[in-house]
Amino acid sequence: MNHIAALIIALIGVIHAAEPFIEKQDLFIVGDNPAYSLYHIPGVVVTAKGTVLTWCEARKRAAGVSDWDDICILLRRSTDDGKTWSTARSVADVPGPKAKNPFALKMKNVDPNDVTYNNPVLIADKDGTVHMLFCLEYMRVFYQRSDDDGLTFSTPIEITSAFDAFKKDYDWKVLATGPNHSIQLKTGRLVVPVWLSTGTGGNAHRPSVTATIYSDDSGKSWHAGDIAVPCTEEWINPNETAAIELNDGRVMLNVRSESKAHRRLVTTSSDGSTNWSTPKFDDALLEPICMGGIVRYQHEGQSLILFSNPHNLDVTKGKPEPGKSRARKNVSVKLSHDEAQTWPVNKLIEDGPSMYSDLAVTHSGTILCFYGRSGDSKGVAAFAGGRLTLARFNLDWLTKP
Repeated sequence: MNHIAALIIALIGVIHAAEPFIEKQDLFIVGDNPAYSLYHIPGVVVTAKGTVLTWCEARKRAAGVSDWDDICILLRRSTDDGKTWSTARSVADVPGPKAKNPFALKMKNVDPNDVTYNNPVLIADKDGTVHMLFCLEYMRVFYQRSDDDGLTFSTPIEITSAFDAFKKDYDWKVLATGPNHSIQLKTGRLVVPVWLSTGTGGNAHRPSVTATIYSDDSGKSWHAGDIAVPCTEEWINPNETAAIELNDGRVMLNVRSESKAHRRLVTTSSDGSTNWSTPKFDDALLEPICMGGIVRYQHEGQSLILFSNPHNLDVTKGKPEPGKSRARKNVSVKLSHDEAQTWPVNKLIEDGPSMYSDLAVTHSGTILCFYGRSGDSKGVAAFAGGRLTLARFNLDWLTKP
């Protein structure tokens, strides 16, 4: 009888483990710290040891010239699959005097005394290292690393010189890495998408092009690749980009743009840096002009690709009212069984205003979507929402009709 009872309990445990579930937890909420009026640019990654790291930009002001605001980068850690979290702490600090980007100073209401840390990118190395890149004033880039799963980081080293090689093709004045997490290839190469701008257009972020930088020596040195998506009449202002390695070894970039097609742009390269394919619009991936996330789900014999962004159907309805096609709402996660060729599964994560997102998968197979949303917050910027929320769910929930 005891043996039978034990077997029944074990079977119940297996059945329970396969039940669909989704849980949500707010990790950054406007008002939880009086120093910050806005949290934006969420990112998430799972380290080789299984620690979950989430990070964001914490901004002093909630409106106006927010991208050029007084901004710091905050990080939180979880060692239990994203269930409980450490307190947030700042993880980017460049000592010494800091000059504001001259192109920012041409804009109204920019405070020359504000210090803008922007566009953090983290990479979980298979050897346990956590690589981190971030920008200062959209014109300088720094690299640092953690050898203790994000508890501490090394002194940041400037790597802006790596971007000099881009100038032969594009005379940038404003730059940014990522944002979101980035990737390490099977070869060990680290690949980070970047966008570059002449700084002469809107918000000093336009016009823009997309490219990558890479490192073949575990972050010691960084190099510029080719321009992956130029700015043309068809591909308008390509910028914030997510990357993934396909099973055949190619690197695919999934690119935000302001193109009239209102679809995500996709391009591939055999090495993640050169000879990019002609960019194409993915008709299944709507583009309300917002950052998206992409990650591989490699668990229990399955190799899938997941993608997240606001699934705003307004962009499909001809010529919507001014601004409607840019409404950030309905963050959803899509699934591909065929290396991002088709996306037969689309599951709503947040019904309503919701914005930037990033994706990760824990060692147990739990899927994490870290995204911005309004929740019940009032009077906050519509482009970022009032809180950054972590949704934890399993594949059964994602694929359940």
